[in-house]
Amino acid sequence: MSVLPANFTLLQVIPDLETGGAEQTTLDVAAAVVQAGGRAIVASHGGRMVADLESRGAVWVPMPVHSKNPLVMLANRGRLKDLIRREAVSLVHVRSRAPAFAAFSAARAAGVPCLATYHGVYSSGNPLKRWYNSVMTRGLVTIANSDFTRDHVIAEHRIDPARVIAIARGVDIDRFDPAEVAADRVTALLSRWGIAVEDGRIRFILAGRLSRWKGQRLLIDAAQRLKAHRDDFVVILAGDDQGRDAYRQELEAAIVAAGLDNRVRLVGHCDDMPAAYLAADVACAPSLDPEPFGRTAVEPQAMGRPIIAADHGAPRETVLAGETGWLFKPGDAQALAEVMAQAIAAGPERREAMGAAGQARARRLYSAAAMCEATLEVYAGLLGGRL
Repeated sequence: MSVLPANFTLLQVIPDLETGGAEQTTLDVAAAVVQAGGRAIVASHGGRMVADLESRGAVWVPMPVHSKNPLVMLANRGRLKDLIRREAVSLVHVRSRAPAFAAFSAARAAGVPCLATYHGVYSSGNPLKRWYNSVMTRGLVTIANSDFTRDHVIAEHRIDPARVIAIARGVDIDRFDPAEVAADRVTALLSRWGIAVEDGRIRFILAGRLSRWKGQRLLIDAAQRLKAHRDDFVVILAGDDQGRDAYRQELEAAIVAAGLDNRVRLVGHCDDMPAAYLAADVACAPSLDPEPFGRTAVEPQAMGRPIIAADHGAPRETVLAGETGWLFKPGDAQALAEVMAQAIAAGPERREAMGAAGQARARRLYSAAAMCEATLEVYAGLLGGRL
């Protein structure tokens, strides 16, 4: 583990702690800092993950850093500057664009080094939006959550490649370990979803918040095409709508219109994703836009499940086609239906072998411990003047 300076205090700034990959990474890094003997503070609007954060020994400071209101952002600068000085913060790590303006300004005013993690490939249709996105490159260094994201950051913002460091987002290998999931957890989830344990149909799962770009509607369209040829499958859509009522209602209507009432289950938020992946045979990550990392393509592999993913973005790095899963043409419902059929035809032994290969690779390359160690090395390098 990297050696942090004495009395090291990290401040991470993120809009909320509701759900998501950036939020989980925030918790993982906070826990690693505490374990290394430092203090970890997170300034955020809050959310359901606050209790988990605090259970790891970190401190949550409520602050409206989720707001894009210019007056609130200006006030946040003062709040963050006071927090940095009051808590003797050593380093500020920013994880989103909206709070980055206030956080970077506050850190500089307090004389504290700062950096950011580029968690997503943001759209930039005009110069103003590109300028807005570029705030994430104004720290001493920028961490990118995959090689795909790093290449994008360098090309989009034309910055020195030496200032962009790729650190793959990590998965909690201890949590996502099939050996640690009791059978009754899987049975309980299947019961909640209305699926009998003895139901012999192949189960596909798409885990992720209900957002159009995540591909839930595409998967429903693919299931409708697959249904024309076979009926031995069920699709589970697990994720919170986060207030997107219209999209959820659209999905519900599409399921009914396609005659998939008994084949597609919209099950809402799931707190036990390790059990959810074990309850399925194949995971799906059919994102319409390129995933900058795509934790939902890696977590199921850690659980020994093969993955079907869209052939763009970071899944090209995290999924080995034909070995740990299948890749298909992005946005193509027919192509997705065809690889779903291939996954069914592969049979249980082949799927199990692919799952084992994916599990070994995920444990080797994408552990949260490795991600945290690399991040703490960046912290130590910045404070030691090596970066």
